[in-house]
Amino acid sequence: MARKLATVFGGSGFIGRYVVQSLAKRGWMVRAAVRRPDEALFLKPLGDVGQITPVAANLRHQGSVEAAVAGADAVVNLVGLLYQGGRQRFDAIHVEGSGRAAAAARKAGAAQFVQVSAIGADPASPAAYARTKAAGEAAVKSAFPEATVLRPSIVFGPEDQFFNRFAKMARITPALPLIGGGHTRFQPVYVGDVADAVVAAVERHDAAGRTYELGGPEIRTFRELMVLMLEEIERRRLLVPIPFAIASLQGALLQLLPMPPLTLDQVRLLKRDNVVAAGMPGLKELGISAAALELILPTYLARYRPGGRHMRLV
Repeated sequence: MARKLATVFGGSGFIGRYVVQSLAKRGWMVRAAVRRPDEALFLKPLGDVGQITPVAANLRHQGSVEAAVAGADAVVNLVGLLYQGGRQRFDAIHVEGSGRAAAAARKAGAAQFVQVSAIGADPASPAAYARTKAAGEAAVKSAFPEATVLRPSIVFGPEDQFFNRFAKMARITPALPLIGGGHTRFQPVYVGDVADAVVAAVERHDAAGRTYELGGPEIRTFRELMVLMLEEIERRRLLVPIPFAIASLQGALLQLLPMPPLTLDQVRLLKRDNVVAAGMPGLKELGISAAALELILPTYLARYRPGGRHMRLV
């Protein structure tokens, strides 16, 4: 029998590479729809010869989206922005792009559509990121009512932009900032578990039309996550509380940079906890046992220890 085909928008990103690999392991042919296919060639060895194919696609361009989903049995949209710049705007990508992908998938006859959103997606959020994530979910559901929506908390793993970022800072600075005092709560979820959730959403008929919130086994404050990270890399640093008012001013200035380390919108996001809502289905309902932070962090943060990954004394 012919293998089924899945198109993955954002297949070369942090989460995308794991989704592509997980689908390939399950026997799917995978079309990784990315803006720069030449930079996604590293995906090809993650499957059998010819099983994974990077193709050019941009969620802002109708023709490329339709070409990317042609003949697909399932479509996954992972594309998202952490900050805006140039033509890459929240509305254009999170809302219009997501709706465009879902409509194209419906037109192409795909049986499943999976939209990866984010915990905190809320049309009433003070943060444009969260508002447009919610609007994107609505656009997808309008075009593809049976779509499955996955909302992960902060995602961690070897290529993440959270623990890696602060570990790098800890190597060169004497202090780390705790925006809002570090009281915001998170429920970090392992990228491999998120990828497995995407595959489950694609393959399980009972997931169609449902929304899942994905979080790990523990809820921790921002301060607690920084303490854990510092313990893992064996460094002592001051943790300096930064009031939201001051952080907002910093974000307003830093967001003018080409690749801002902080934006005003991100400060607004930190004013709300990022945890699975009570009663929401999640990893367990998808048949996935969540991996703990303590099991995964040592596999990729060890390189930030003084002297490198092999210097820990037993």
